[in-house]
Amino acid sequence: MSSALALAVFCVAANLAHAAGIQALAVAADAQGPALNGTVWSPCAKAAGEAMLRRLQVAGVQDCPVAGERLPLIVISHGRGGWSGGHHDIAAALADAGFVVAAIDHPGDTVTDMSRVDELAIWFERPAAIRRLIDFMLGVWPDAARIDRERVGFFGFSRGAYTGLAAVGGAPNFRRVAARCADGANPGPACERIRTQGIPADAPTRDPRIKAAVLADPPTFLFGPDDLKGVSVPIQLWASEQGGAGVTQEAVVAAAERLPPGTDFRVVPNAAHFAFMPPCSADQQAAVPRICADPPGFDRRAFHAAFDADVLAFFRKHLGGR
Repeated sequence: MSSALALAVFCVAANLAHAAGIQALAVAADAQGPALNGTVWSPCAKAAGEAMLRRLQVAGVQDCPVAGERLPLIVISHGRGGWSGGHHDIAAALADAGFVVAAIDHPGDTVTDMSRVDELAIWFERPAAIRRLIDFMLGVWPDAARIDRERVGFFGFSRGAYTGLAAVGGAPNFRRVAARCADGANPGPACERIRTQGIPADAPTRDPRIKAAVLADPPTFLFGPDDLKGVSVPIQLWASEQGGAGVTQEAVVAAAERLPPGTDFRVVPNAAHFAFMPPCSADQQAAVPRICADPPGFDRRAFHAAFDADVLAFFRKHLGGR
């Protein structure tokens, strides 16, 4: 093990010596959208333990009272067909370090409900759902007064990383994609969906409350050369070397070149797309082997020790935290 990796493992282990509180999240349906369900992790003064997050055993203490004041908030957006607990390891590490972390199941685009996963409107609805989640956490959530509303960050993987790009100022450009379809430069299934569903009328708007974002393997086909000019917050951008699920290293590199100067861009050697999800349990390996498999020689557990530490360091630098 390298000295850098050993240090990362030590740092994460030190953080996990304290507990992350875990509680269910429910945002009521309103004029802005449907009900949102999810999970909140928060600093907890109790000893470390384990809790059940739906059917998955994770590090944390169920319904532990929130400890601390003026806490930074991180919101998490999962990938296509994911769920709010899909990045439980980084959520727990952040909560141990003094952050409140909130994640939702994106309606119609989750492991238990994929009814709308192929609808074009989902690309606009996802950023809107994150805006509603932040509204809830800063206003309705019972411990909202403990959050510092000036220190809000974002973490997203895959389609969730796209969600983050849109939420921090990226401008998804379906008209550009439609033009490519008409020219015969087919960008994939999007052309057929545009033909049958049309271009959605709504467009995401930047949420200025988000002050920093970590994005892992975003699909970037909706962003042309000028469509990321509106992004101005600090970004930590990750790409897997081998890609997958429609994401390529080359496309993420191209996006990195159009993001603000100083973007912290990293390529993970020998990693495939799902390396950014936590190491799988035996049950997960049996149920969803596609997201659990890694290239020969890639150690997902060791990678996540370093990855979680690097994500935590980025948010500490830009948002603070203990």
